[in-house]
Amino acid sequence: MTKMIDVKPATQTAEYRYARGWHCVGEAQDFRDGKLHALNIFGTRLVAFADDNDEISVLDGFCPHMGADLSEGELVEGRVVCHFHHWAFDASGRCTDIPYCKRISPKAKTRRWMTCEVNKLLFVWNNPEGKPPGEGIEIPYFPEIDSDEWDNDWHMDLMVIETNPRELVDNLSDAQHFGPVHGAPMTYFANVFEGHIGHQIFHGDSGRLGGDLIADSAYYGPATHFTRMKAEYEGMTIESILLNCHVPITPDSFELRFGVLVKKIPGWTEEQNRELALEYVRNNRDSFYQDVDIWKSKARVDNPVLAEGDGPIYQLREWYSQFFMDEEKVPAKLKERQEIVTFDSRR
Repeated sequence: MTKMIDVKPATQTAEYRYARGWHCVGEAQDFRDGKLHALNIFGTRLVAFADDNDEISVLDGFCPHMGADLSEGELVEGRVVCHFHHWAFDASGRCTDIPYCKRISPKAKTRRWMTCEVNKLLFVWNNPEGKPPGEGIEIPYFPEIDSDEWDNDWHMDLMVIETNPRELVDNLSDAQHFGPVHGAPMTYFANVFEGHIGHQIFHGDSGRLGGDLIADSAYYGPATHFTRMKAEYEGMTIESILLNCHVPITPDSFELRFGVLVKKIPGWTEEQNRELALEYVRNNRDSFYQDVDIWKSKARVDNPVLAEGDGPIYQLREWYSQFFMDEEKVPAKLKERQEIVTFDSRR
């Protein structure tokens, strides 16, 4: 399901650096269809495909020969064949055949982007410095994705949102929007920032998602957000995992993927559990799209005037800034654990 959203764009800067980190570009199975897939991300075009061993590769999308769009070519025996002059590139990005030339220059190659597959999702690594991920910089594996106890289809939505992705990331520390926007009053709200992980803990109630709602979520880097949720819903305990990930197209637009996994109810039939999962997914979508609707008309505010209880917006933005600077310039304090409790009704 694809939902296109028109959102008021933010102000563009003269120069823009795309965030360092893993970015989800979709479900891995979708790239194993024998076709070339254009990825319009990071201000350029990439091409994704699976070779004859079903290994997925992502290459620069423009031929280094004369600049043709490789995604408009053909996938032949696991190689990308450019439609302009029929140069063929293998999964490593190396040119392996030029029909009218016996000698192939070592320079005849295109860049291969680092990828990984986790939780049935395909991720692309972006780093303007060209370095691989540091130790521990990874997407966590959720065993539920392979468990028979879960309806482990992501039920994925794709949206294109025309604003800077920081508007999305701000939600991680925006404590006071849950009541007005989602009708979900909180009893506890806290954030933990440590290294590349930004964490949120929410306890409260939700008319859509159930009472005694516990949502434990985190960004793993700048763009991949998972939430474990548990709530009492229609007399049952519902457990779910939410995926909320984005990849920039331009400085002021990004692809947003939103997916949900739901745990099955023991003793129910597959059909009953499927219907429950779809209902709960719809409720999650409706709740999330309330945030999206706000982005349609809001302006970007770099220095917001905050009130007590708003949540650690400035601390979040400082944490987020590390992904837009050289790694050696990241302040040491951002690697240290910082825990901030914004609201606790038990006090």
